[in-house]
Amino acid sequence: MKKLILIFVSLILLCTTTSCSTKFDETRTDDIYVQIVLSDNRKINLELYYDKAPITVSNFIKLAQDGFYEGTIFHRVIEDFMIQGGGYTMENGKLTQKKGASKIKGEFSSNGYKKNNIKHVAGVISMARSTSKNSASSEFFICSATSTHLDGEYAAFGKTTDSKSKQIVINISKVKTYKYSSTFTDMPENVIKIKKVNLSNSKF
Repeated sequence: MKKLILIFVSLILLCTTTSCSTKFDETRTDDIYVQIVLSDNRKINLELYYDKAPITVSNFIKLAQDGFYEGTIFHRVIEDFMIQGGGYTMENGKLTQKKGASKIKGEFSSNGYKKNNIKHVAGVISMARSTSKNSASSEFFICSATSTHLDGEYAAFGKTTDSKSKQIVINISKVKTYKYSSTFTDMPENVIKIKKVNLSNSKF
């Protein structure tokens, strides 16, 4: 009996130190959950909506599975607006664009795509892009406040699943920033780095 208890306790300890999650099944398009783990071990949990933005969600999943986001930073944060990341690394004070991600079709109404009706409210994740509507690749942003002017103009594709995750986004948007260059004017003074992105078919 004591041996069985020891085995049970060992399994519990193992699950607390590892993910203990089953293999992610990307064919289950109705259950796609993401956990963005920051370098300080804070976690942002989200659910992705494949039915609203299949190309966008598939692209994000592929990049996450390939480890693309590991080591990238949130390079643009604005209070009462959003936090943006997924496209750059920062080492020894030098900002470097991470290459290799392909451009995808913009799944939003002003680009002729009518299925995506996700509103840009606090906690919603969406794809960053240039003035070209089909220029999104790896960079994403998470809203820290309602931003109705983005609705129908950017491909929103998911939302935080809990209040703690949403609060982390809000807190990050409030950190002190500085002007790194004429292009990057809202850079956090203290680097906010993504350690990894976990995928699951159940909530984290």
